[in-house]
This record gives sequence, structure tokens and C-alpha cells, in this order.
Amino acid sequence: MKSRITLPSTATRFGWLDAVRGIAALTVALHHLSAELFVGFGAAVREWFDPGIFGVMAFFLVSGYIVPASLERRGDVRAFWTGRLFRLYPLCAVVFVAAAVLVPQRFSAVDVSVHEHPLLAAVANATMLQDLLGLRSGLPVMWTLTYEMVFYYLVTLLFMAGAHRRSGSVAVVFAGAALFLGPWAATWSLRPEFTVRQLTAVTALVVGTGLLFLLTGRRTAQLTGATLLTGLGLALMIANGRSTPWESLLILATMFSGTVIYRAERGQIRRGAAWAYCGFVLVAGTAAGLLYDDRRAQIRTWTASPIAWVSAFLAGWALFGVAFLLRRRRMPAALTWLGLVSFSVYLLHRPLISVMSWSMAKVGDPHGAAQELIWLAAFLSALLLLSAFTYHTVELPGQRLARRLLERHRGPSAGGEPGVPETSEKELVAARQGQ
Repeated sequence: MKSRITLPSTATRFGWLDAVRGIAALTVALHHLSAELFVGFGAAVREWFDPGIFGVMAFFLVSGYIVPASLERRGDVRAFWTGRLFRLYPLCAVVFVAAAVLVPQRFSAVDVSVHEHPLLAAVANATMLQDLLGLRSGLPVMWTLTYEMVFYYLVTLLFMAGAHRRSGSVAVVFAGAALFLGPWAATWSLRPEFTVRQLTAVTALVVGTGLLFLLTGRRTAQLTGATLLTGLGLALMIANGRSTPWESLLILATMFSGTVIYRAERGQIRRGAAWAYCGFVLVAGTAAGLLYDDRRAQIRTWTASPIAWVSAFLAGWALFGVAFLLRRRRMPAALTWLGLVSFSVYLLHRPLISVMSWSMAKVGDPHGAAQELIWLAAFLSALLLLSAFTYHTVELPGQRLARRLLERHRGPSAGGEPGVPETSEKELVAARQGQ
């Protein structure tokens, strides 16, 4: 009698990633909400643990795990970037415009630069490198997308150069640079050599040119584009970032650590080597946070203490690690659904908090825990409903449009998804509908 090999279901294979994204997005939302509700409790928590750092580190590990896999499984740089652009830009544009137009300026749904210098802010944010140009992100939470874009540039260049399997070495280099160069890198700056307008104009030109090269389908042009974009992204990140250089470098080290975990799972590198690479990043991150997150750095890391940064950094890793160990188990449906709409939750929660502040100004601030709990329930209900709406009306149509453009260019034989996250979401929905 022949034995049958039972493969894990689609929902099981990808549910753990959605669970991490869902928990991370909701934690960041509640972290920012604590500025309006449960203020004293939130301040006490942030002294020892920063929920925002926890959430974004978990996000970065997920991106590191899944994004390079998307590019490598496709083997098509143009398809990868088409998927990425249509994954990020539609929702960012819709939320950005709605927040700027619908919410009064005094409740700051967008950064003040959007109202004072609308054209400059629009161009800077369109590059998704705005946090490296001397401007605050139009939507405050979009600072993480800056690091996502630099990571995409690096992943593309490594893939084009045939060095994509060296994720462990790359993670160690960034973590080592964060630990050993952190204090000196903080003194580097592109200002005052460039004004914000000049830097934004040059960046927009290079980003536009680089992306056009990546979308040509010609290897030489794509390699040129990836090189330009990677050089620009790293230079801006180290010398002109809003955050400290050591934190920026650790973010990239964390994302490449997610890639290391993926490679170890797939048997592309030895597990002992993966443990060594990830262990070094954890040790370097812990040491850098304790050594460098002083009072001056906290203005740029938005944290309250070195312990708060380090505990959150380690907890983000712990969440990802526990979910990874449970990856063959079926995750709770609520968590996997929350993961599907996590990008909407992440972008929408700050504008919604501004709307809530606007409402409180009209009806009065809450007094007492009971009233605060009512506001909390109303906020979460509105956030999840709006996120479900934008997921179905903005995110999914953008992904479908990317697929149609690719199919039109390459024919029906290229009808796969433009990226693994989109594939997993489509399959998860289909799997649940079949249950």
C-alpha cells in the first residue's frame, strides 16, 4: 500500500504570515491611539516597551521572508516591480489625498508640509523615499515604506548580480555596520550641500529613471536601474535619514534575516549557518540599542529609553519566531483576515485617529475608563470596516490591474501573481470560500 504525502493547505502555508502582519498592524494602531486614550497607561508602557518598534520589526521580518521569494520564484524583475508598484501606490495615494482633503489641518491627519508645500510634498512622497529627503512623511506611518523601497532595490540588484543567495552575509554586514559604525555615521550628512528641494528633485529624477529601466525587460537596463536605485537609497539612508544610521542599518539587517530564515527553510543554506547569521543580528541589534539609543537618538527613533527599543526589537523577532514554529498549523480565521487587510489597517489608522480627535473636540474628551473603552470600541470597529472596504475596493483592484497589464504584455502564459503576498492573499480567500 502506497503512502500518501499530505501537503499543508494554502491557508496553513500562508496563514502564519498573515497572523504576524495582523498582530503587528493592530499593535501599531493601538500604540498611536494611546496618545488619545489611556494616555497615562500608554506612557508607562512606552518607558519599558515600544509597541511601534515591535510592530514594524515584525513587519520587516515578514517582508524579508516573502519579498525576495516572490522575485526569485518569478525570475522576472519587470513582473516583480509591476506587482510592487500596484500593491503600494493605489492605497497610499487614496489615503494620502483623503486625509489631506477631508480632515481639517489643525487635526494633522497629514504632515504640515503637505499643506505648506503641497507640490514638494507630493513629489517627495511619490518617490517613497520622503523620509530620507529632509521631509516628514505625508502620512506619518509611511516612513516604514522608505525602508521597504530601499530593501526592494537591494534585493533586485542582488538578484540581477546573481548574489541573491548571500542573504546571511548581507545581514551580517548591515548589523555589523550598525554596531561598529553607528556613532560615526551619525555625523554624516548631505546637508547643507543640498537643499530639500534640490535633493527631492534629484531623487525624483533618479527614482523615475531607475524604475523605467526596471520595467523595460532588458537586462542591461534593469541592472543599471537597480544599481542607480540601490546607490541612491543607501546614500540617502545613511547620510540623510530621519532615523539614526544604526537603526536604519539594523532595519535592513532584520529584513535580510527574514530572507535567511526563508532560505534555511527551503534548504538553500544550512540551518546552523542561519542560526549564526540571525544570532549575530540579534546580538548586534541588542547591543546597538543599549549603547546608542540615548537622549539625542530618541528624538529620531521616537522611543522613550534604550530598554524600550531593545525589548520591542526582541519581541518583534519573538512574534515572528513563534509564528514560524506554528506555520504548519491553521491560524485563527480572525488573525488571517486581519493580516489580509493589514496594509489598510496600517495606513488608515492615523487619519482615523485624527478624525476621532476632531470628533472629541466637538463632543468633549472622554472622562473615565468606561468612556475611553467606548471610544476604543468605536475606533476599532470603524478601522476594521474601513480597512475591509479599501482592501476590496482599492487593494484588490490594483493587484488585478497589475496582472492584466502583465498578461497583456506577455500573454496568458504569464498569468501568475506579480508577487507572493498577492498570490497568498488570493489563494487564502479562495481557500476560505471553499471551506
